[in-house]
Amino acid sequence: MSPTLEESILLKKTDLMKEDLTELESRLGHAFRQPELLERALTHSSHAHEEAKALGAETAAEKLDNEQFEFLGDAVLGLVASEILFERFPKFHEGQLSKLKAHLVSAGHLVGVAESMSLGQYLRLGRGEERSGGRSKGTLLSDALEAIIAAMYLDAGLERTRAFIIRSILEPELDRIGKESSSELSLTDYKSALQELLQSSGRLQPVYATVKEEGPDHRKTFTVEARIFLQGQSRPEYVARGEGATKKKAEQLAAKQALEHLRGAVQSL
Repeated sequence: MSPTLEESILLKKTDLMKEDLTELESRLGHAFRQPELLERALTHSSHAHEEAKALGAETAAEKLDNEQFEFLGDAVLGLVASEILFERFPKFHEGQLSKLKAHLVSAGHLVGVAESMSLGQYLRLGRGEERSGGRSKGTLLSDALEAIIAAMYLDAGLERTRAFIIRSILEPELDRIGKESSSELSLTDYKSALQELLQSSGRLQPVYATVKEEGPDHRKTFTVEARIFLQGQSRPEYVARGEGATKKKAEQLAAKQALEHLRGAVQSL
């Protein structure tokens, strides 16, 4: 029986996808023995449902998308990140390791890696997601990268996947943090340290306020103040300022400045 028009279109799209994925495999540094695993890792649920409906298999749609792969990929990424941090920083306590790991496996970091691979252009999206700019959505990009990790693990095993994760996801960021140890990505959680210092001396907790936002949406700079108050006073005793690409980073830098001021004041007594 000859395929229907919709089936013919889907088959043609699949052939084009296989051709396009050769370039992605080159960027990943791995040629899949089972290319269908990579295809599934790139398939969003919106596309899976449309494809299944067109083929008359709508009830099987959930088996065609990358959501289960995300679950597995997240676990593999977490294992490899924990392992390399355990080996690389033997003197770090659990809290430091946990904070650094949280950054390395965070959606924000994964989006940057996915964008460097132009992963968005390979996503298989439904018409609605396509129209709403799904190829540049951070959630879809980070999810797809985790799914690719799972696909590689299923195709080639842990060692090959571990090498990819370290080379493409962990090592570049660890090197950057090492070179910018005084930047907003410092491993120290200055907000927590400031909170503990003020609490130990019976003082009020700092108040953080965003006082300025500059730049386009894709490259904003935030200025945040950390205001230190004395009990019963309406005006702050000290105001520290920090600037960063996110409000959280700006808050950390403002807290760092406040910490340095308070510690200096104690030492001068």
